[in-house]
Amino acid sequence: MSLRELLTPYQETLPAVNASLNATAGILLGFGRYFISRERIRAHAACMVGAVLVSTVFLTSYVIYHWLKAGLVTRFTAGGVPEVIYKFILLTHVVLAAVTPVLVIMTLLPALRRRFDKHRRLARVTFPVWMYVSVTGVLVYLMLYQWYPPATQ
Repeated sequence: MSLRELLTPYQETLPAVNASLNATAGILLGFGRYFISRERIRAHAACMVGAVLVSTVFLTSYVIYHWLKAGLVTRFTAGGVPEVIYKFILLTHVVLAAVTPVLVIMTLLPALRRRFDKHRRLARVTFPVWMYVSVTGVLVYLMLYQWYPPATQ
């Protein structure tokens, strides 16, 4: 049995899994931000490592989902204002999602090297971008699969 055949039965559940992983990353980011504002460094580090791990699992699951779909596109079925909102959220999400892994690595490396001045400076940019991507990832899922589901699902 090929890997594709093994994973295909789970294909339809992956968007919900991916949205859950995005939500989890966002929650961990929020707690990480809270903990560092209270100078609880170990708790902050644990949350941020957790967010990196969850986001890595998300990225793996996302790639698997699109590999299984083999080029098929899920169309947004609503028109009008919801479509305009969806397309704006999707566009900003995709653009920022493309740069987020680079920002995360650039922010994580100084922390690992104990260069907290540089880490703090980069985190001021990375945190809001990563949080936006996590939240909008969930919104894209809700709009595409829950609020305005495809006609043939």
